[in-house]
Amino acid sequence: VQLQASGGGLVQAGGSLRLSCTASGRTFSSTVMGWFRQPPGKEREFVASISGGGATTLYADSVGGRFTISRDNAKNTVYLQMRSLQPWDTAVYYCAAGVTTWLPQIAAHYNSWGQGTQVTVSS
Repeated sequence: VQLQASGGGLVQAGGSLRLSCTASGRTFSSTVMGWFRQPPGKEREFVASISGGGATTLYADSVGGRFTISRDNAKNTVYLQMRSLQPWDTAVYYCAAGVTTWLPQIAAHYNSWGQGTQVTVSS
């Protein structure tokens, strides 16, 4: 599967952005999808995941209540709506396609990754 992420950019603290990730080459509707991010100088970390049908979502504690993951299986696209962005949300954001619904916060459970999109939040 190939993933193409978009929607990153520069935003002021308190602002919003919506990331999109379009998939091709796989049965999208049965694939768990996730968003991860890598802040400058830090390791990649889990942000959110969503089951194939969209009924089950999981969020990192740091983004819960501010970020919303959703998907449109008709468009083979997963979204990450980010609100109340803060400077510590600055990172390269990656979408990923998973191979299991078990522990979706584990990066090793994903076998396809998008190219990343930069999100920069200024104070």
